[in-house]
Amino acid sequence: MLQFDTFCIGSAKIDIFLSIRNESSYVHLNKDANELCVAYGQKIPVDQCSLQIGGNACNVAVGLSKLQIKTAVMAEIGTDEFAQKIINTLSSENVDTSKILQREGQQSSFSTILSFKGERTIFSEHVKRNHDFNFENIGAKWAYLTSLGDKWAEAYRKTIDFVKNTKCGLAFNPGRLQIDSGENNIQNVLSLTNILFVNKEEAMKISNFKFLISNENGENKNMKSLLESLQKLGPKIVVITDGENGSFAVNEKREFFTQPAIPTRIVEKTGAGDAYASGFLAAVLYNLPMQTAMKWGALNASGTMSAIGAQNGLLSRKEMEQKFL
Repeated sequence: MLQFDTFCIGSAKIDIFLSIRNESSYVHLNKDANELCVAYGQKIPVDQCSLQIGGNACNVAVGLSKLQIKTAVMAEIGTDEFAQKIINTLSSENVDTSKILQREGQQSSFSTILSFKGERTIFSEHVKRNHDFNFENIGAKWAYLTSLGDKWAEAYRKTIDFVKNTKCGLAFNPGRLQIDSGENNIQNVLSLTNILFVNKEEAMKISNFKFLISNENGENKNMKSLLESLQKLGPKIVVITDGENGSFAVNEKREFFTQPAIPTRIVEKTGAGDAYASGFLAAVLYNLPMQTAMKWGALNASGTMSAIGAQNGLLSRKEMEQKFL
């Protein structure tokens, strides 16, 4: 039987990054409408282009592996040349790929990320997959369940069965499709979840929570209430990330924690949430305190945002420990 500290169930895809540093006659930002405007029908010059692997499961798996956590990925990919790049890259990061399902004749899923002034706009394609995962002959201390495409329900059910049968820990980071389906459709996962990772907007959508006060004290009070509203749905620990406002958490004893964002020169934000989750979960596996886990998450997110792509800035364990001092 294959034994891991963590295995990550979710998506694996190819990310294409197009970086544009400054406004021009071709590209500009309409701040009032929150719209990125590009010249229609033109050839748009970019400052940098790169092709990397991505997908939430891959990002978290690589983040954990860099922190010396023995990790595997469970995902479904195609058989084209880009699928081989996914496998080769994961293997080079010491992530086990034996549970990656390759579907003959299918192509890889792609995201194109336009990075402009430190923010990213993502054009995401999801090739239809069956997600017919095989949980046999695998054991782990933790399962990390994250976003999947349209046919996600059966894979989620199998994950729940695995967690019940093996009594491993469950970390859960639902994707847009899962959250949009409604709280009732993921309640069976939430009720078994040990650690829930969501951003503020996702948290509010899941719990139908409304922020009523905007000042600092009111904001913290609201965030504590938001955490508690999610905890009532089943998760033992809830972690909410909120960009430059940092992160917030509540533990099993209903104690409230905050962690400021780590200052960094932001190059590109893709994968910051995944980086945070991998840093936090690694610290949990090392039996470190909650506040330390939050700082590991923040440091890892900061590293990712200082480089292009979801994985280039992820910290090694040595780098993490040096930055933590």
